[in-house]
Parts: sequence; structure tokens; C-alpha cells
Amino acid sequence: MRLQSGLRLPAWIKLGGLIMSARAITLPGRNGLGGWIGRGTGPALGLAMVLVCGSDASAQDWLQWGGPGRNFISDSKGLADSWPASGPRRLWNRELGEGHSGILVEKGKLYTMYRKGEREVIVSLEADSGKTVWEYSYDAPTKGMDYSEGFGPHSTPLISGDVLYAVGALGTFHALDKKTGKVLWSHELWLDMHGRKLDRGYACSPIEFKSTVILQVGGPGQAVVAFNKKDGSIAWKKQDFTVSFSSPLLIDLDGQPQLVVFAAEQIVGLNPTDGDLLWSYPHRTEYGLNISTPVWCDGNLLFCSSAYNGGSRVLRLTLKDGKTSAEQVWFNNKVRVHIGTIIRLGDYVYCASGDFGPSFFSAVNVKTGEVAWRERSFARASSLYADGKLILLDEDGTLALIEATPLKLMALAKTSLLQHTSWTPPTLSGSTLYLRDRKSLLALDMSANAGK
Repeated sequence: MRLQSGLRLPAWIKLGGLIMSARAITLPGRNGLGGWIGRGTGPALGLAMVLVCGSDASAQDWLQWGGPGRNFISDSKGLADSWPASGPRRLWNRELGEGHSGILVEKGKLYTMYRKGEREVIVSLEADSGKTVWEYSYDAPTKGMDYSEGFGPHSTPLISGDVLYAVGALGTFHALDKKTGKVLWSHELWLDMHGRKLDRGYACSPIEFKSTVILQVGGPGQAVVAFNKKDGSIAWKKQDFTVSFSSPLLIDLDGQPQLVVFAAEQIVGLNPTDGDLLWSYPHRTEYGLNISTPVWCDGNLLFCSSAYNGGSRVLRLTLKDGKTSAEQVWFNNKVRVHIGTIIRLGDYVYCASGDFGPSFFSAVNVKTGEVAWRERSFARASSLYADGKLILLDEDGTLALIEATPLKLMALAKTSLLQHTSWTPPTLSGSTLYLRDRKSLLALDMSANAGK
């Protein structure tokens, strides 16, 4: 580990053992989804406190994988209900190197990662122009890696206070001063810590809990490792299961914080304070390619899905006498989320299902596993939810504005915008949408009065 001084920690608000925003989000029972939003008060919808990276996060901020609640749901309002055939108004576009790393937004700055030749680059950009503020690059040779599905970096960074935490495709983990790009400390998860090498590239996006940043690492006794944010020292390392490409999720089970990790052969719950195992349930797929992030639902239901014959299942978690049990509610091998996002709205999740064959954008009942509908109009896609609508980007670069209910999918607007493979989920900050493919970065005005 390399350490430099000068790291300043943010102030936190703690609620129920989890790091919370002091801002509540209200999603009414009847809205643009025709009243299909559930009236429950679970962590994803209703009057909710959402997990964020810092108590001063604003509605404009997108500080981690999945945004404020790590669920690709935004509280942005005043967005357009349609756009012309040419698409939303373009604010700017610029070239950006290879990679699938997501776009973070905070206070007028963007942060992401890309590849340039045999090096990886962590970059900060001006949000209103796309101009580079700073870059930090490091060696990341491609020899011995299987990048047939696209070069890394795959992981999305994390912003916490004044620090940006980022992991490259070869397991190089940096903590940088977000204002200057100066390295504060770093780890080599594979070379020095002997973590599990993933030949397609490291992909787990970091998550924070209190004073730590947590990652899948791999290796005996260190499947998951928590690093102290201040200096990079190891707070704890635990477990022996085989790690995967998925990013972890923090949930609140009846007041108890739990870290959900979608590993290569099972889904597990850990105590985020010390890494102790709370529960485990098998979920095997070919090649251990569990990639998507699980989704936490009302009724203590956990939805997880993978491609390559993995299928989808929902587990009901029950906390009794301090112990957690995991019971399968249903399993459906015909729903297979590969790399896309999963959006939970009420009792349904909306996701792209498909691996080797066609991909169908689908609505799935969380309580029963029933597929309400499947739509074949899009290639493999990711989406986010805001202002009563889904904003969808498929791998062919098609952007769509969708009204989705358990009864149907209605495309309100659709246009082809990006020219190269687009696996990075969209990011929304206020009314500005940021899209990325493997060659470029694009900013769009999604406001209702755009162009007026």
C-alpha cells in the first residue's frame, strides 16, 4: 500500500446503522406510471431515506454506481415527455477512450475512467462542457487478459467527501483527491493482495459503509475486504467464497444493516461492520458470471438475476433472535439479466432479459416471478427511472423514453444516438443526461422546456 497524507473526511449522518441522506424522497402512489407504484414504505419507494455517499449530497449528485440509492432511481423532475426524431438537445460531446465505467456527477464536475493504449485513466471533467479538469493515468497492460467483450475499466468509481475511489480492470485501487487527482493511497488487489484475477477484468464498483470502502477481492479469507477510507488500511477481510463481477448492495433488514454480495456461486449477506457471514443461498451460473446488482424490495424480498443459465430468483430474508434466514420465494430460469440494470417500481422489476439469444425488455412480478410482458424492440439495455418514466439506453446506442406498467410498455420517444457498443448505464443529474459508449461521451438536455 502507498499512502500520502492530507485526506479530509466528510461529516456523516447515521440513521439505523446506515449512512443516510437527511433528505427524504416522496414518490406518490399515482404518477406517470398510471398508479402502479406501490404504496409501501420500503427502502426503494414511498417516503424513503435513500443511501447516499455523504449527508450533503444534492438532487443533482450521482456519487456512486446506481446513483443516490444505488438503484438507478432519480428524484429529478420537470423532464420532457417526448422529444423530436433527432433526439434530445445535445449540450456537448467529446471523445473518450475504451471502457464501461459509469459517469459520476457532483457540483459541476464529472468523474469516470477509461483506457488509453496500455494505460488506464481516471478523469475529472467540467459537467457543462466536457473539458478535462485533471487526469491521472497508470500502467494497465492488456497481455493475458480476455477483452473480447470490450476493454476495461468496468468498475464505476465512488465519491465520498473530498475523495474519489476507483478500481481499474487489473485490480488497481486508488484513492484520489477529487479536486486535483493527487493520489492519497492505493492498493494492488491482485498483485499485492493476491485477489482472484478475473481475466475479463475487475468490475466490482466500491461501496461505502461508515468509515470504510468495501470491495470484492478474492483469495483465502478475503473474499470481501473493507478498507479504511482515511488511509487505506484494512478494517476487516473475511470469507472464502469465489468472487464475481457484481457490485455489492447495502440493505436495511428490519433495522439491521447488511451487505449483500452476489458472488460467483451464491448470494450472501454479511455484517458490514466486521464481514461476518449472516446468511447464504446458492445461485450458480455458467462460468461464475453473476454480474448484475441485486435489488431490495418491500416485504424483505431480494431479487437477483444472471445470464448464462443462471436465471432469476427472489429470496425472503427473515430476522429473528438476531439471526437471518433466507427462503426462496420463486425461481424463473427464463428471466436472465446479463449486464443491464434492474429497476424496481412497486411490485415489479423492469429489466433486459437475455444472454446468447435475443434480449427482451421485461416486466417481472417480484412476488410471483410471473413475466407480465416482454418487448423485443430493444437490444440489451440498461435504464434509470425519473419523473414517472424510464430512460433506456440499449447496446446499439438507441435512447428511448418509456412509460412502463405491469400491463404494457409504451415508447414515448426513441432515437439512435451512439455509434459504438453502449454497455454503460445512463447517468442523470438534474435534467442533464450523460451517455457513454466505447468511444465517446455525450451530454443531453432532458428538460421539458429544452429547445423552447
